[in-house]
Amino acid sequence: MEQYKILEVKESVFKNNDERAEKLRAEMKEKKVFLLNLMSSPGAGKTTTLCQTIGLLKDDVRVGVMEADIDSDVDAASISKTCARVIQLHTGGMCHLDAEMTRQGIEGLGTENIDLAVLENVGNLVCPAEFDTGASKNVMILSVPEGDDKPLKYPLMFSICDVLLINKMDVLPYFDFDVEACKERAQNLNPDIKVIPICAKSGEGMDQWIQWLKDQVQLWQQA
Repeated sequence: MEQYKILEVKESVFKNNDERAEKLRAEMKEKKVFLLNLMSSPGAGKTTTLCQTIGLLKDDVRVGVMEADIDSDVDAASISKTCARVIQLHTGGMCHLDAEMTRQGIEGLGTENIDLAVLENVGNLVCPAEFDTGASKNVMILSVPEGDDKPLKYPLMFSICDVLLINKMDVLPYFDFDVEACKERAQNLNPDIKVIPICAKSGEGMDQWIQWLKDQVQLWQQA
């Protein structure tokens, strides 16, 4: 019988990325720039939420945005209409950003006169959750039309996020979406996750979200 090797994997396959992420986080700390990793599935409302967020922060927080997509510059064009600095990142077919790709984005964006750098990650609930980008905090958006069962189907995404924004609350009467059930499922995976129901278009719930962001930026810069 032909012999074969048994390889014991004792180090994470993400070890190199994790080391780069920690280094990037430390560098951003020195520069006093808060890096936010914003994730969701396509169509959940990342760009709309981000545009509204920038508008509400413009008098207090200087914002820069990195728009990540497999192709196109549609989202960057939308952000460019706000007061935020923005660049478009094309991933060349990859469904996520890792720490090195984020570093390249930061270098392209620049950190001068920026308090908050937002990475709008590629739209899906699987790959982006697996890679530490070096962000200070992770935030995800789940829209009402997607269903309240997503924490059961994509547990890693909900486990690694600090905030869950439940968007499109204006259409709640038309969908079978149980906000409390979704919140409970998310908190079963991650007891520390903060759940904020919002409607980016109408502004519902945005005050709570904006206050959280302001507090986080302030804490990051003062620590």
